Amino acid sequence: MKTSLLFLAVCLCAHAAPVEPQPFFAATQRLIDATTILGSPFTPEELTTLHACIQAHDAASISKAQTVLDSHALFHVTITPEQRVKVERGSAKPTLDESGWRQYLVRIENEAGVTARLAATSPQAKEVYVKGSPPVVPNVKPRDPGQPPLAARWLDMHLFDSPPLQPTLSGLGLEYRIIQLYSSEAGKREATFSFDTGQGTQDLGFRAETSILFDCRPAREVTLSITDENGKPCMAELLIKDHAGRIYPSQIKRIAPDFFFHPQIYRGDGEILKLPDGAYDVTFRRGPESIPEQRTVKITGANTTLKFQVQRWIDPSKLGWWSGDHHIHAAGCAHYSVPSMGVHAPDMARHCMGEDLKIGANLTWGPCFDYQKQFFTGKEDKESRFPFLLRYDVEVSGFGSHKSGHLCLLKLKEQMYPGDDSTAHWPTLCLNTLKWAKKQGALCGPAHSGWGLQPLAENDPARKQNYKLGIPSATDELPNFIIPPFNGIGANEYIVDVTHLVEGPDGKPVPAVDFLSMVDTPHTWELNIWYHTLNAGFRTRISGETDFPCIYGERVGLGRAYVKLDGRLTYDAWCEGIRSGRAYVSDGKSHLMDFKAAVPIIPELPKGAQGPKEVLMNPTEMGVKDSELRLQMPMTVRLTAKVAARLDNKPHPEILSAPVDQKPFWDLERARLGTSSNVPVEVIVNGVSVAQKNILADGTTRDITFDVPISKSSWVALRIRASSHTNPIFVIVNDKPIREKPSLEWCLKCVDQCWSQKEALIDPKEHPDAVAAYDHARQVYRDRLAE
Repeated sequence: MKTSLLFLAVCLCAHAAPVEPQPFFAATQRLIDATTILGSPFTPEELTTLHACIQAHDAASISKAQTVLDSHALFHVTITPEQRVKVERGSAKPTLDESGWRQYLVRIENEAGVTARLAATSPQAKEVYVKGSPPVVPNVKPRDPGQPPLAARWLDMHLFDSPPLQPTLSGLGLEYRIIQLYSSEAGKREATFSFDTGQGTQDLGFRAETSILFDCRPAREVTLSITDENGKPCMAELLIKDHAGRIYPSQIKRIAPDFFFHPQIYRGDGEILKLPDGAYDVTFRRGPESIPEQRTVKITGANTTLKFQVQRWIDPSKLGWWSGDHHIHAAGCAHYSVPSMGVHAPDMARHCMGEDLKIGANLTWGPCFDYQKQFFTGKEDKESRFPFLLRYDVEVSGFGSHKSGHLCLLKLKEQMYPGDDSTAHWPTLCLNTLKWAKKQGALCGPAHSGWGLQPLAENDPARKQNYKLGIPSATDELPNFIIPPFNGIGANEYIVDVTHLVEGPDGKPVPAVDFLSMVDTPHTWELNIWYHTLNAGFRTRISGETDFPCIYGERVGLGRAYVKLDGRLTYDAWCEGIRSGRAYVSDGKSHLMDFKAAVPIIPELPKGAQGPKEVLMNPTEMGVKDSELRLQMPMTVRLTAKVAARLDNKPHPEILSAPVDQKPFWDLERARLGTSSNVPVEVIVNGVSVAQKNILADGTTRDITFDVPISKSSWVALRIRASSHTNPIFVIVNDKPIREKPSLEWCLKCVDQCWSQKEALIDPKEHPDAVAAYDHARQVYRDRLAE
């Protein structure tokens, strides 16, 4: 009887506390998210099981989920009620890769409800990572007394504790964590591991440690032969996965030039990868103008060479159109921030070349400003390799006037506002920042224009609900006349600054703002304010940006401007092309090249004479000679362009039907007509779509023609909605200015709304300047209304 009672007591003590479904499955979802981010997800079958368990959300499903999770657990850790930590070997097969990272799960039964940080150590491991430091394959520290010889330290390890996971244990009775392991060697290697939750919590009698014999698979040298479409060596993108979905080289603790938040890498001709034996699915591409290639490769016991050649569907540079992204960062957001304070020019140059992005504006901003500012030279960076040109400039973000709208300042001669050598003294009024930059000839425009300009009535719950559900409403209309909140960091103060002329480098007045940034925020938000200010008679141009890696971290050049140049490509010439409006913006998947306007005239010929049936008068090219076509009376204008687009064969309804405020904000898929491969090219006159022709998005470049009646002075442009948009051509009839009363009234109301949000953000010393700037804008709009 005593024996039976003792056995029952032992069983009750050993039995873990009941696991509640809600917190367990919430933690399981975070675990799935974390393993996906780290590039080593569960198999599709395992994910199906786990998602079904999460959906069922009951006690019976917990056991099924544990079976899947336990199969990946290399360690079973138990924290006793006395907070003693013991560890046992899990059921996962202990396999590592030479020169690569693997990740496993740690199953934790937390009988004490501890919420401290779990730590893991091994005498075979190299230095421990400090939280927040960049992922690196570290050097071996000097050997401390009692440590094994350096030759034995072949392992590196890290317990992943970054979002979406928490840095400390949850206190739940059962949870799983991720441990990351790196091997610098191949062959059979044994390591001893111990776990604790703080000083003195290791269990007694060696139960806090366990030894595991690993099979470290040898890696083979894979030499890459990478050439462009002409057979010349180049840089390109590779995405390498094994059949279990694991990313190679592992994303865990990548170091620049590879970024840990990217599954892809960028490699050039002749460079070498190390891959263990096995089969891999490889995707090869070079930016949106290339056709992705997918293939399966096998590495079998020997070094090898893999050959790749870029396949293009279009090359706008052959027609003189050069791609660029005016908003890239080398520090902050998704980048490493300490201790290297971001990445350096060779890293960003590699990514630009790998995406076939000709111009990269590397903007220094708030995070790491005092470190990154050393790389500004006022000219193209020495890492530039023609035609891939990189230059450091500035985004006013995280300091100064940024609360009224971030500013991209390009082509600066001096990067520091006078008065100090950092960021604390910069103006809090955008216009004062612009006056300083424009005096030195800079190209200036608001960043991520749409933030704060969402056309959503704050007091309209029905509109809010429809907007969340993606139901079409006024929020999708262009133009619309809803007054935005002006409560963000986009083109907010722009509504004021666009009315100002400031002193240029030669002392003559120039517009305070040159361009609006497009492509990295919802297109209706960006375009609406641009359409209205064009309708008010202003001539701000547009340029494309990514805000890498803040708004978009996937890759540089997701938002682009293509600039037409007659001479040699330089960074300065490209910027001047933006200033003159000789550019279109695009996601790179559609193109609107050589946009022109002219008047078709049928000449009167003597009777019986032979001659042309039609002559094009006053041909005007976008961005040339002020982009003006002047008419003496209302006439029909002929618009021409070369257009091209390329859709995937398979539709992506998740993009096509997504609300405008859901990423990707600009994508050709949004323009797809139904399930076809057609997209519409539209003519925009004073913000309104007046004509449309559908083209097959098969990658073919086609000539397109529209005859459009123009009854009054107007601006005209072409667009493929949410994918590409030209700058305008200004058709001036009888010397009258472009004036649309509803747009002017909208602009005037927006000045007051902007002031209501931004007045409190202005430094008291600049308050008089701000009052004068806003009053000036109101008067300009009133004067134009009076016209």
